[in-house]
Amino acid sequence: MTAEEARGGVALSVHGGAGRIERDRLAPSRDRELRDAIARVLRVGIGRLESGARVLDVVQAAVAALEDDPLFNAGRGSALTADGTVEMDAALMDGRTRAAGAVACVRGVRNPIALARHVLEDGRHVFLAGEGADRFARELGAASATDGWLVTEERRAELASAQSGDRVSLDRDEPSALGTVGAVARDARGDLAAATSTGGMTNQRPGRVGDSPILGAGTWADNATCAVSATGHGEAFLRAAFAHEVDAAIRIGRLPLRAACEQALARVAALGGSGGCIAIARQGDPLAVFNTAGMVRGLAQPGGKISVALYRDEA
Repeated sequence: MTAEEARGGVALSVHGGAGRIERDRLAPSRDRELRDAIARVLRVGIGRLESGARVLDVVQAAVAALEDDPLFNAGRGSALTADGTVEMDAALMDGRTRAAGAVACVRGVRNPIALARHVLEDGRHVFLAGEGADRFARELGAASATDGWLVTEERRAELASAQSGDRVSLDRDEPSALGTVGAVARDARGDLAAATSTGGMTNQRPGRVGDSPILGAGTWADNATCAVSATGHGEAFLRAAFAHEVDAAIRIGRLPLRAACEQALARVAALGGSGGCIAIARQGDPLAVFNTAGMVRGLAQPGGKISVALYRDEA
């Protein structure tokens, strides 16, 4: 066991998308906004973990905060479909029990991750999509949101650019459309959890679902192995069964966490995909692995130790 793997205790990591995130392409003001947003979420989350909060509650709250921030492509600020609509996906998973909840193509919901948690707590199903998920939200009285709140002018401009013949903007490529958000954590009991939420990709066909809400693709948690939240080219992550590959490499192949993530990401790259993930195991620090120019990511450890990074050359 390495020194990294021997460390336990509470820890939290969050991400806000991976792609062509480079210093010469990102305005200094946006750089600061992103770092501040990630740091705020980490400070609150690690404080809750140190106070004894359950890990599933913490990852849900972390992702909900990022959904509310229009800097990211999830919840408010979601990418727009070819029809100019918002369709959001989210999932979360409890590593202790492997209970999970997921939703896809939901509309008019403020926090898709909260709706996914309701699916988990209801226990009848694991995954609800489209009108069925929307109806479930209405039955619950889940917090709603109008398009006037969810849709930002930046996303409208991105859709107009994509539909005018410019290259379609994907969350892995455009720093203005920072993508999928996610969180992984370990609580004081040693339990793991993961949560992921996304608004998809600009100009996607209505009804398209990426990897984020798919257990074993963009989201996974099992105390016996790891918790994972991915971001990037969803189709490739689906075809590579990314999060399952990380889990299997640890559970069957006995690889350490970083090697497992790198091996799984190589499968994504072999399919022409790009992106990355954050991950955590029962022991050791959370980590981020990605094959893009940058990834918005942050780590919080006990005692208020917080680090945030955007670019590849940052630790």
